[in-house]
Amino acid sequence: RAKKLMQTKEAGNAHFKSGKYQEAYDLYTEALTIDPENKIACTKLHYNRALTAAKLGRLNESISECTEALNIDENYQKAILKRASCYMELQEYEEAVRDYERVCRINKSRDNRRLLMEAKEALKRSKKKDYYKILGVEKTASIDDIKKAYRKRALVHHPDRHSSASDTEKKEQEKKFKEIGEAYTILSDPKKRARYDRGGDMDEFENGFEYARYQESPFEAFFNKSDGGFKFQFSGGRENFPF
Repeated sequence: RAKKLMQTKEAGNAHFKSGKYQEAYDLYTEALTIDPENKIACTKLHYNRALTAAKLGRLNESISECTEALNIDENYQKAILKRASCYMELQEYEEAVRDYERVCRINKSRDNRRLLMEAKEALKRSKKKDYYKILGVEKTASIDDIKKAYRKRALVHHPDRHSSASDTEKKEQEKKFKEIGEAYTILSDPKKRARYDRGGDMDEFENGFEYARYQESPFEAFFNKSDGGFKFQFSGGRENFPF
């Protein structure tokens, strides 16, 4: 059985090297049935199937095969790294970070630490709010474009316009109104915008953005101008905004 297993595995490797990934996958699958008690061989075969599945674009299957390998050998670094890379491709960054942290506990090599850092950065970027998208403007938008977009969206989502809506809808509109205010506060300030565009940490700007704050600023400051600019007020659910 050992000889047949090795021959089948090597045949799979040959197909893999020549780019015949499905044929390789099928041979690795066949090899797994030859001697299922050979844990070392099965670990490598599951890993080989993971590599092949990834080449075929079947990333979730590749993840499953890596997990099968790790169920046999929990410290199999190649399987951890491959699974993490699949998670990265699928943009499942939290899972990727967990796997890279796991492999770093086994081997704190420079490459492993670099991969962990990259995964953490990707996770951080994925959670970063897209203020340009929130306002519906391009990244090259001028300050006038940003002001126009803010005015338009703030009027649509102002909570007073949804006073008769359901509680769920009210909360959703308040959330959108708050995000619009956050976006305007950052993008209308050249220094904050530049820092945001560089990918800087915006936590200090985002923390403390309470809904009550937006009832006065920037909304009030933007609309209730006395210099012939915009005026805005709600009265009995009706708006009056001569621009």
